Amino acid sequence: MGEKVVTDGFGPSDRQRYRRKLQQCLAGLARLLAEKRFDRPRNLMGMEIELNLAGEDGLPRMLNAPVLDRIASPDFQTELGLFNLEVNITPHRLGGHVFDRLAEELRTGLGYADRKAAELGAGVVMIGILPTLTRDDAVLDNLSAADRYLLLNNQILAARGEDFTLDIHGVERLLCTSSSIVPEAACTSVQLHLQVTPPRFAAVWNAAQAIAGVQIAVGANAPFLFGRELWRESRPPLFTQATDTRTPELQAQGVRPRTWFGERWVDSAYDLFEENLRYFPSLLPLCDDEDPLRVLDEGGVPRLQELVLHNGTVYRWNRPVYGWVDGVPHLRVENRVLPAGPTVTDVVANAAFYYGLVRALADDSRPVWRRMAFQDAEHNFDTACRHGIEAELRWPRSGRSGGLATVPAVRLVLDELLPLAAAGLDAWHVEPRDRDFYLGVIEERCRRRVNGASWQADTFHRALDSGLGREAALAATTRRYRELMLTGEPVHSWPVGVEAAS
Repeated sequence: MGEKVVTDGFGPSDRQRYRRKLQQCLAGLARLLAEKRFDRPRNLMGMEIELNLAGEDGLPRMLNAPVLDRIASPDFQTELGLFNLEVNITPHRLGGHVFDRLAEELRTGLGYADRKAAELGAGVVMIGILPTLTRDDAVLDNLSAADRYLLLNNQILAARGEDFTLDIHGVERLLCTSSSIVPEAACTSVQLHLQVTPPRFAAVWNAAQAIAGVQIAVGANAPFLFGRELWRESRPPLFTQATDTRTPELQAQGVRPRTWFGERWVDSAYDLFEENLRYFPSLLPLCDDEDPLRVLDEGGVPRLQELVLHNGTVYRWNRPVYGWVDGVPHLRVENRVLPAGPTVTDVVANAAFYYGLVRALADDSRPVWRRMAFQDAEHNFDTACRHGIEAELRWPRSGRSGGLATVPAVRLVLDELLPLAAAGLDAWHVEPRDRDFYLGVIEERCRRRVNGASWQADTFHRALDSGLGREAALAATTRRYRELMLTGEPVHSWPVGVEAAS
């Protein structure tokens, strides 16, 4: 639904019918939860990675359709921009050597895609935002040729009623406008999925929200946008502004943005789906023929297509997902916090840290979300996006004294969170060798205070100091980044500088 849809617009009756169907879907979800119809625990994790295409000059290449034709694999799909691809990894059961297997699959798949892209003069780049992308690249002509993307663009723009304003204050300031949502395509991320049972959902989602700032602090990889150095992780402010259906007046009234951290801890998955219906009008009021309540009355399981579609147009950083496989429904937490890259090793290390830490915090008898305000988690997320590995975060004090302390992110990770993540991976029955290797990557980033964003910024400034102009320095940084990415060595070990790319 939506993949091949072509429409010139929606009328009031379409939206009214869709709203009714959404309420039916929500009632169906409530019945499924009450009747305990969901899949049993399976400890399944999944991953999606969004990618960029760039040439040997480091500049973006608008070639996703012909590259995908050459790849010819259902694991690779289009993304919003012509310079984007997405790869989907088959779900894995957490445990054993899962992370080594995941790394090998990624190396094999990405290596194959890169070789096919090379046949067309392009290469794959795993990075949060391609530094060489310009405003002239992020235009409607470079929207991928899929009906759903044009429809989504038109509906978001119609809801807003005017051009989008991008205004991000960081190391420098970016101020520009866009007549489409294509700037959103600059944001390329890693999405981590974890299938959970309904009783477990709230604890996992709350834990994921609590550590979103920590994930960004150690994993930031997007310091540049349209030639400007902004936040260490510039994807969140860009994504928020590039999908913002609110006019300035609605923003002043406190209307919530569609790209949203949230505003409270939750008690069930139902809370999040209900909020999405209550706060956000439909963008794509496309109705399926299914009557979800009748399906339930007849002993079946509804697909809840309208709920799933609407949920996909509310861009939470940790999103609830309703899925349906072989007639059995399941719930997932989709973690959308992390940028892509820099290397396969770094991506898998970020995943191991996340899955281990979420498990440990969700199991804790004194949950972290009972000891810190939701607003503190949101503050940490914003602070980490701005400052990356140098961020200072709020975190509950250990012991009986209680309260919050403000601590350097690297110290928090080294002293408290890495041991928790290790315990969580042990609870998943991950092999100790896998555990120690991938958590060791996070440890070294913290000890050296290096992540993808800091490396990019340092290398860019070295290039400027060597006499290169801004555009040439960004291109040289991108070329050197890709050279080192292809070695597979984690980013904390990369030498700073562009000499080999000059």
